Amino acid sequence: MKRAFVALYTALVLLANPALADVEAAAALREGDMKKLAFHSEPKAAGTTAIETYDGETASLGDYAGKWVLVNFWATWCAPCREEMPMLSDLQRDLGGADFEVVTIATGRNPKPAMRAFFDEIGVDNLPLLRDPKSGLAREMSVLGLPITVLLNPDGQEVARLQGDADWSSDSAKAVISALLGAAG
Repeated sequence: MKRAFVALYTALVLLANPALADVEAAAALREGDMKKLAFHSEPKAAGTTAIETYDGETASLGDYAGKWVLVNFWATWCAPCREEMPMLSDLQRDLGGADFEVVTIATGRNPKPAMRAFFDEIGVDNLPLLRDPKSGLAREMSVLGLPITVLLNPDGQEVARLQGDADWSSDSAKAVISALLGAAG
C-alpha cells in the first residue's frame, strides 16, 4: 500500500510539474562523460552579476531567459577548456536555436586578444566571447576550478552542473539536451 501511495504521489508531482519530469528523463540518458553532469534535486538560483561582451557592453545570464542555456566557464590558460571548446561549438551548431544556446564565459584575467586567438586557433566561431574579468559571476555561482559547465532552465535557474571537461558533441550529450528541448517544443 505504501509503495502504491509513493508511486501515485510521484505521478501527481510530475504531472503538476512537467519540467521536473523532463529533467528526470534527461538525467536518465546520461552515459560516458555525461555521467559527470549532476542534476540538482531542486533548481537553484543562477548568478545575476553582470558580465561583459567582447565589445565591452554589459550582459547577464538574464539575457538568455526563455531558453535552455548551457553556460561554460573557461579561461585562455585552461588546457581542458581548449580540448572541450570545439565540442561545445559542435553542440551549438547541432542543437542551438530559439530553445537552446551554448554560452561561454571567460572568467578571471583573460585579455581580449588572447580570447580571440584561443577561439581562432581551435576553429570556434559560433560561440559568444563573454567576459567575467573580476570573476564576480563565477564567485556568485561557486565556480571552483575550470572548466565548469552549468545547465540553466528557461526560468534561468541552475538545474545541473558538470565539473571538468566533457564531450559535449557526444550522442549522450545531445540526447540529454534533446530530451530537455522536447519539453520546450
